[in-house]
Amino acid sequence: MSDSMAAPCMPTSQLFETASEHALAGSVVARASLTERERTEMYELFQTYFAGTTQAQFETDLAEKETAILLRAGASAAIQGFSTLMRIETRVGGRDVVAFFSGDTIVAREYWGETELSKLWSRAVFAEADGICEKRPDTAVYWFLICSGYKTWRFLPVFFRDFYPHPDHPTPECTQKILDELATRKFGAQYQKETGVVKLRSATPLREGVANVTQERLRDPRIAFFVRMNPGYQEGDELACLAEISRSNLTRAGERALKLCEGKS
Repeated sequence: MSDSMAAPCMPTSQLFETASEHALAGSVVARASLTERERTEMYELFQTYFAGTTQAQFETDLAEKETAILLRAGASAAIQGFSTLMRIETRVGGRDVVAFFSGDTIVAREYWGETELSKLWSRAVFAEADGICEKRPDTAVYWFLICSGYKTWRFLPVFFRDFYPHPDHPTPECTQKILDELATRKFGAQYQKETGVVKLRSATPLREGVANVTQERLRDPRIAFFVRMNPGYQEGDELACLAEISRSNLTRAGERALKLCEGKS
């Protein structure tokens, strides 16, 4: 099966917050089209927020991805944020499964709270999912991600009704099989089925001050759940997560966000 994901190209001049002097310009591009300078900018941004990485390791990880989402700002159009995507296809329990795996993702601190990255991700991934479901209606489509920090994990309860692991109910057996298959295929023995955690041999934990979990934050039951499920997050352990990519699985916030990025009222 194909592991490729088409990159729906969007002009880098496309601004989502035109009223702001700090507006970010976003684009979705094929990973193969990235220049050496762009890859270096991405790595420099990444290593600012993640420890234990090298450019060689970063390049190796990037090479397996098909798509990059880039955020730029300023007259120099310097990269201020990015995410990467790869498409994984498999078959579980007699059903075809397509998963969009999110790789390295970071946004510069001065742009935390901006929504351009999530808009571009939603537009690109839901467009792909819609196309898959139209041609192959029996195929299940998922977002597969691993989280070493609570900030990334919180996207799940904000935008999706059902996601796993879930704080309020156990993971259905059929969903767990899909998650186990995807995580094992992607990470091999580094994925621990009994805990649902990926212990990377070359872990890149978040640097101090990026996503610290304070006692105050632990009062949030969602953050407390993440820490309970991934107690080694400070060492760079990653919690494997799954959410079905379908409009019926979106929360009201997710529905609004998708309508906005698709230009619908």
